[in-house]
Amino acid sequence: MSDSQAKNNELVRVDNVEKIFHRGSEEIHVLSKLSLLVPTGEFLALMGPSGSGKSTLLNLIGGLDRPTNGTVTVAGDRIDQLSDRQLAAWRARHIGFVFQLYNLMPVLTAERNVELPLLLTTLTKAQRQKHVATALAMVGLSHRAKHYPRTMSGGEQQRVGIARGIVTDPTLLLCDEPTGDLDRKAGDEILNLLQALNREHGKTIIMVTHDPHASARAARTVHLTKGQLTREAVA
Repeated sequence: MSDSQAKNNELVRVDNVEKIFHRGSEEIHVLSKLSLLVPTGEFLALMGPSGSGKSTLLNLIGGLDRPTNGTVTVAGDRIDQLSDRQLAAWRARHIGFVFQLYNLMPVLTAERNVELPLLLTTLTKAQRQKHVATALAMVGLSHRAKHYPRTMSGGEQQRVGIARGIVTDPTLLLCDEPTGDLDRKAGDEILNLLQALNREHGKTIIMVTHDPHASARAARTVHLTKGQLTREAVA
């Protein structure tokens, strides 16, 4: 995709972003003058060593944090300018999250875990149940809807996590080391699922990973080192 095509089709635009954390009197520069463009429908991998700023960048794009300087525009909204209340509503509309350690509620069944993001919407119970059933079917876990996380494998729990991430039909799916706690076979199943969501269902996905095997599944890989982009590769 050319630069002009990408700009016409952009979903995420990060411009000259800096992120500085403070530890006492010390300033820790995590991101430095970073710019990134992600077109609609792309599957992008963010790679880099621990401490390079990958998860910080993902949190800024997802509206979980704010930049110290610079702008973040997602789905046409300058999210760095939104109030906390506006940002919460914006995340509910646009963002699905998938975490390394699943973050499932152990006292809830798979279907109830998947339903959680829908409790913030105005959907009726019947509508929520329909959305949950669709999401679980998409990840191949309809038969495990009534099961609790403790009775599931790591790969199954992560698929429940992905179902929860897509149940609201988000504009953007953000995955933070989604295979980091899985063995290779289970990890490959998760990567196959993410590729299918991207290719067959048109989901835009940004995935943080340190694993070249995982990043190879993305259409494009962006490398971060010490808070800056160092190079890009196209699969």
